Amino acid sequence: MNKNQIELGKKIAAERAVEENVKANAILGIGSGTTVVYAIKKIAELSLNVKCIPTSFQSHQLIIENNLEMASLDQYPEIDLDIDGADEIDNDLNLIKGGGGCLVQEKIIASNSKKFIIIADYRKQSTKLGENWKKGIPIEVIPMAYIPLMKKMEKLDGNPQLRMAKAKTGPLVTDNGNFIIDVDFGIVDNPTNLDMKLRAIPGVVETGLFLGMASKAYIGLKDGKISVME
Repeated sequence: MNKNQIELGKKIAAERAVEENVKANAILGIGSGTTVVYAIKKIAELSLNVKCIPTSFQSHQLIIENNLEMASLDQYPEIDLDIDGADEIDNDLNLIKGGGGCLVQEKIIASNSKKFIIIADYRKQSTKLGENWKKGIPIEVIPMAYIPLMKKMEKLDGNPQLRMAKAKTGPLVTDNGNFIIDVDFGIVDNPTNLDMKLRAIPGVVETGLFLGMASKAYIGLKDGKISVME
């Protein structure tokens, strides 16, 4: 499977998701990632007079570059549709997100949307979370607490790693001024229980477990076809 075939699968999945779900004059949440680029281009092509709320600097730039109307959660606290990617999708449409570092904004937008759909390629599909995504569950944390939080995550049988910045020395700092700890829990048999335990720890801002939020996922397959999970 070469890179061009994967990109074609992403493009087809994104375009079909837009065609089937984006209505004229809708308020849209716009997520992050490589697949979302194709969705934005399709939305712009259809000229539906939509208003777009970004979840990240990347989606903010994509909205501007494609001459779409920018909006905010302050203006539109109830969103018609949120379109986003995912790092992993299990059989129950539970997700791991946050590989790009925007998990808090993405979860806020998704939680305020009437409908949340995912676009991805077949590499993101798993039976259970942790099966294919090996970089750990991203967890955004308050910087002063990161050392004790990592110790607490070890007690939950996790292997925590503080995410480091790539272009500068030191930890990656999120748009909210926080750190991200990526915690490998292996195969996650009970994501709801794990999410509850993590979010109960003081200093944890949010987890990259998006559970029971997505209503549909459009998956680009190896053969150029689309699988729709509901």
